Amino acid sequence: MTRTTASIQADIAKGAFRPHTALSNMALAYYQDDSKAFAKTIFPICPVALSSDNYYVFNKEDLLRDNWQRKPAYGKVDPAVLSEHTENYACKVDQMIMGIDKIKQTDLTRRQGPITRDPKMQRTKTMAEQANIHQDVMFAQNFFQPGIWRHEETGVDSITPTSGQFIKFSNGNSDPVALIDERKTMMEQNTGRMPNRIAIGVNVFNALKKHPAILERIKYGGSTANPATVTENVLAQLFGVERLTVQRSIMNKAKLGQKANMDYIGDPNGFLLAYATNMPSIEEPSAGYIFTWDMLGNGDIMPILNYDGEAGTHSEFIEGLMATDMKKTADDLAMYFMDAV
Repeated sequence: MTRTTASIQADIAKGAFRPHTALSNMALAYYQDDSKAFAKTIFPICPVALSSDNYYVFNKEDLLRDNWQRKPAYGKVDPAVLSEHTENYACKVDQMIMGIDKIKQTDLTRRQGPITRDPKMQRTKTMAEQANIHQDVMFAQNFFQPGIWRHEETGVDSITPTSGQFIKFSNGNSDPVALIDERKTMMEQNTGRMPNRIAIGVNVFNALKKHPAILERIKYGGSTANPATVTENVLAQLFGVERLTVQRSIMNKAKLGQKANMDYIGDPNGFLLAYATNMPSIEEPSAGYIFTWDMLGNGDIMPILNYDGEAGTHSEFIEGLMATDMKKTADDLAMYFMDAV
């Protein structure tokens, strides 16, 4: 049957003719791999029932003191003192809203194009992706930069660093494994806890992969078919920690309408050494916590909702909510190292 302009227009009016003006099997979307999100990989998430409240802090000086005394004849020793105080958290609600033009979506829906034609699905995925970016930004601001932790050190090129300094890992005279071991021992001596987490910037990771002191330690673990390579897991074993993560997530730091400014969210030249629990605990300290509040009271810490716009706008909106307080809870259980390369 020969198609005419009139017959095509008639089919379009009935919704029977669906020209594919976009490919149905591909689209360009710069979503990041979820594995690059690092905010929730170092410190535990602590769900809370109230937006703000207090938590107990028991003084380590009393907990780690030997309070046993020799009992005097016919008498008793003085009661041991266990000091405590409270700190507070406060979860503030963050929100993101994206709109859908229902009239504009009519053509896209009738074309039966790729799955990204579903505006709700596309915007929900975008919202979840940007939630990872937002949380990584909060992590970097609260934990992964200078000026946060009491113990900070700066990398220098000198082979005779002074107090508060260490030899940069980009300098072949440095020994990253020895440095980490020394700082781990220092923390254990001061707190009774051996650091078990390391978060490192991308440039630090790249320097460690080719560092002679690292390669020397693993060179006999490879073969011609399977040469020894430096991975996150290998570094975690060399440093003796349970978890090592590389801060790989990126973001556009420019405002809307400005030229794109793509950059890593976490300091690419820094790293954080810390002790943290895998889950909230009343018997274990943790350098930091991520307090999360389910503001709608249904247990969902990041609800995504949709609602219609005002009458006559023929619009619909997708809304995302989250309430988080990323808080330093034990200043002596983390060390930050800047300018490591």
